[in-house]
Amino acid sequence: MPAKKRKGGKNKLEKLAFERCNSWEAVPKKDAKFVEELSCEYKAFLDIGKTEREAANIIVSMAKAKGFVDIEGVKGAKKGDKLFFIYRKKVVALIVMGSDPLEKGINLIGSHIDAPRLDLKPNPLYQDKSTDLALLRTHYYGGVKKYNWANVPLALHGFVVKGDGSEIHIIIGEAPGDPVLIIPDLEPHLYHKAQASRKLSEGFKGEELRIVVANKAIGNKKMADRVKLWVLNHLNERYGIIEEDFCSAEFEVVPALKAADVGLDRSFVGAYGQDDRVCAFTSMRALFDAKVPKRTCVALFFDKEEIGSTGSTGAESFFLRNLMGKLFRAVNKPHDEHALWDSMLNSHALSADVTGAVNPIFKDVHEMSNAPIAGRGIVFSKYTGAGGKFAASDANPEFVGKVRRLFNSKKIPWQSAELGKVDEGGGGTIAKFLARYGMEVVDCGPGLISIHTPYELTSKVDLYNTYRAYKAFFEMV
Repeated sequence: MPAKKRKGGKNKLEKLAFERCNSWEAVPKKDAKFVEELSCEYKAFLDIGKTEREAANIIVSMAKAKGFVDIEGVKGAKKGDKLFFIYRKKVVALIVMGSDPLEKGINLIGSHIDAPRLDLKPNPLYQDKSTDLALLRTHYYGGVKKYNWANVPLALHGFVVKGDGSEIHIIIGEAPGDPVLIIPDLEPHLYHKAQASRKLSEGFKGEELRIVVANKAIGNKKMADRVKLWVLNHLNERYGIIEEDFCSAEFEVVPALKAADVGLDRSFVGAYGQDDRVCAFTSMRALFDAKVPKRTCVALFFDKEEIGSTGSTGAESFFLRNLMGKLFRAVNKPHDEHALWDSMLNSHALSADVTGAVNPIFKDVHEMSNAPIAGRGIVFSKYTGAGGKFAASDANPEFVGKVRRLFNSKKIPWQSAELGKVDEGGGGTIAKFLARYGMEVVDCGPGLISIHTPYELTSKVDLYNTYRAYKAFFEMV
């Protein structure tokens, strides 16, 4: 006999199966315009914030416009107060105070605002004697496929501390009319012996990622390195820097490409740096729009995730522990170590990071039953790591169940997935560094296509549902 249908519901047997569907079909008509507005704001955010310093700066600027104030010196903070804390110009915390005591825990969403790129070496500039070209030596940052960066228009974003201690920001290649930079590839006519026989991963070697920067010369013809001198003279006249200033500078080389709609239906955003600025943007917007919560809510934006979360601005540092101390001082409440640790032990966190959505051209790297699909909702990654879950934070099912119930109650599409087949590869996030404090944490973010390339793809409907998911989490009691 066919199974009986319950009134007002699906067939009981049908409900036993977990079905992932195209999330575009579930967008309410009233929100269709908002999806486009959100994506436009997101594209502007990506274009302005191409480095971690720039992203931190725009986050703080947008927060100030929403009424957030610097936590330093705040006393007697109460429910609804909006605070921010910026550390070393690279790490940001946005806080909305709740009514519950801090000891009961906070709702925290942590993302990262650094992205794979090329950095200039401390002594980057030289002149090739055979060709009289001036070039810049680079050192790649994070997990990149080195050949991706050849023959792509590149921009130079610099933060320089000069010899007198003054600071200067330099951006070349982003404004209309600006020159761009290029790492030249070898033409197919000549690459057969020099390059074609290499493994794909060695199509470009690290030391070959060198940028053409000039060909003009300056000075007396008897002088050496006259093209290099032209570059140094240009930088000195325009920015007031000298060659020695390179050693106390951060010059980051990023794609000189603007965010754009992708597809005839404009369903994707294409841009550099969406890992992980898509989570940074959506968690920031979610906190701005969330109702004043019972639990204090914190959006954290870290640096250095792409190289293991190390250093004073990475999640492995004790930044979070220091931030919690500042929160207790902001509410003017005496505390000891027990109160501070109780707060973190009782906290709930989302490690907001992206995962690799299925590329339809290379499906074999995935086990499709556990693969994230772009456009089908935010992704739970119960664990990350590599191989036998090494370096993972394996979320507790009680907490995953709680967040799952929350998303279901808000009709937020979600999926549960892994990053590729078991022995294919893997990756890490900041989850394990949040879990070290004892808080409940699970990785939760959208699936992107072409992660860690100069132009990544994010579904606009996933952007929208990630925002909704983070907003619901901040409002969770």
